[in-house]
Amino acid sequence: MSELVFFSGTMDCGKSTLALQIVHNRSARGLQGLIFARDDRAGEGKLSSRLGLVTDAVEARPGLDLYGRVVRELSQGGRVDYVIVDEAQFLAPEQIDQLARVVDDLDLDVFAFGITTDFRTKLFPGAQRLIELADRLETLQVEAMCWCGARATHNARTVGGQMVVEGEQVVVGDVDRSAEEVGYEVLCRRHHRNRMTSATARAAALSPDVLPIASA
Repeated sequence: MSELVFFSGTMDCGKSTLALQIVHNRSARGLQGLIFARDDRAGEGKLSSRLGLVTDAVEARPGLDLYGRVVRELSQGGRVDYVIVDEAQFLAPEQIDQLARVVDDLDLDVFAFGITTDFRTKLFPGAQRLIELADRLETLQVEAMCWCGARATHNARTVGGQMVVEGEQVVVGDVDRSAEEVGYEVLCRRHHRNRMTSATARAAALSPDVLPIASA
């Protein structure tokens, strides 16, 4: 029986790599998938991983009817054995409903990949709808790590290395951006609560205020 499966995890935990691995494994068995992506680091219409792997994809723009796009592919003689959706947290709730319809009406597996919460620890609407509708929820086992070495559980937005907690929910960035740009960093809950990024931790370690005072 076909399923809607939501693979979730923090940034930098290998979601896109797993999506590409599924594509590779199924292609090796003669299956063909329709791949959707949104705001990928490699540019529009791409699905890429930080390991350097990349493939073409359909850009899941706001307002795109995902169910209709799959039906159009099939009606024009294309083959679709399954559907992959990367960065699914950016989709609108109604687009998640369309993915569920792909499973129920077209009997196709849909594998959605994304993060659940934003830099403010609030659920993305798309992720929330996936949690509500998915047949199966899978947490990725490759754990991202906070700068302190603990398991990273939260996504932090940074500007100039400083964590920010205000702004629009969706601002495209990456964990590989330079400190001067808008970027993201994965943190454990404790350091997310304390707004302590790797940059602020280094600054604190170098501050003369925390250096030991030599005895006379």
